[in-house]
Amino acid sequence: MEKHVALLRGINVGGKNKLPMNELAGIFQSAGCNDVVTYINSGNVVFTASEITLKQLPDLIPSEIDSEFGISVPIVLRSATELARVIAANPFPNAADLPKTLTVMFLADEPSLDALSKLDPERSPGDTYKVIGRDIYCHLPEGTADSKLTNAYFDSKLSTISTGRNWTTVLKLYAMTQEVAP
Repeated sequence: MEKHVALLRGINVGGKNKLPMNELAGIFQSAGCNDVVTYINSGNVVFTASEITLKQLPDLIPSEIDSEFGISVPIVLRSATELARVIAANPFPNAADLPKTLTVMFLADEPSLDALSKLDPERSPGDTYKVIGRDIYCHLPEGTADSKLTNAYFDSKLSTISTGRNWTTVLKLYAMTQEVAP
């Protein structure tokens, strides 16, 4: 069974939306997921699940988190195969040498051409991005703190949910999908 990654947005960031990772793992297990492992304290979960369970997770997990912790958390899923494609398609290979300057914004849905036309390539001077399918690669030479390429911007322009991970985290999550469960 192929492993998948759940990317939850806004967990344990800046002291907000506190959610213990062991409890998050428990929510995934209760939802029917197996081989559940979390990575760092910011809402990254690697797991296996049946196709039926996978289809239910985008609604079920946020509902359970809201019910148990009172916080609204968007979730984006990717398979190990999809993460491999994300890594292979990196349009900024030189930025990968400085992984904190490269972020991938994972989208819940593939944006329409009309929505993509609403993006402003000059929105955040010095920063560049490229949309490939359901992923936006952002090269942010000065880091993410002052960039105007934010979740709120992409969500509003593309009418979907996004959540970003730096390149180091993307690589680690993919590596975790390749590990054999004990």
